[in-house]
Amino acid sequence: MIHLKDIFKFYTSHGHTKIVLDHVSMDFRGGTNYGILGINGAGKSTLMRIMAGTEMPNGGKVRRTARISWPLGFAGGLHPKMTGRENVQFVARIYGHNARQVLDFVEDFAEIGGYIDVPVGKYSSGMMQRLAFGLSMAIEFEVYLIDEVTAVGDIRFQRRCHEEFERRRARADIIMVSHVIPTLTQYCDRGIVLAHGKLHTFSTVDDAIELYKKLNE
Repeated sequence: MIHLKDIFKFYTSHGHTKIVLDHVSMDFRGGTNYGILGINGAGKSTLMRIMAGTEMPNGGKVRRTARISWPLGFAGGLHPKMTGRENVQFVARIYGHNARQVLDFVEDFAEIGGYIDVPVGKYSSGMMQRLAFGLSMAIEFEVYLIDEVTAVGDIRFQRRCHEEFERRRARADIIMVSHVIPTLTQYCDRGIVLAHGKLHTFSTVDDAIELYKKLNE
């Protein structure tokens, strides 16, 4: 599914270097749903972007043997000067989908009305999330990457997101980052804790939660 080999990632700011992933290797296998925990700033979102291919590591290799989503709800790949319609059509063509069908789904799902023809740089954060989540659901993936975005919009819209996501989850695997413990235990089979640049893997989510709680003490 996703194979990480000796992944090294650091950021440099004001002369200080922070190592986020310190030569990490791991196989995320098909048929398993993974939950990733870590304190704020540990590098969980960076790890997700590297797995998705939206950010490159400083060293090491990522091999993907399945159709992997971008981080669910991630709006960073949308061009701010293009309209919602243009962004959706562009992404649909990249993934080899029928642009008209994808656009119809997103327009119905995101419920942003005429703003579909407004440059996304002028969207509110809520509208951007609706468009990004709808686009994520419009494209079929074998693995969905989820980074703290299971709650988007109002209660009614969240219910629609949950229902649509459940349909996708029935035939796809997930890798999820979340601080919400009940969400991880609901969706995930195995747990991972990212701490001090290393991945600590556990056969159950409950065992990962125990280490996570100790790190937060």
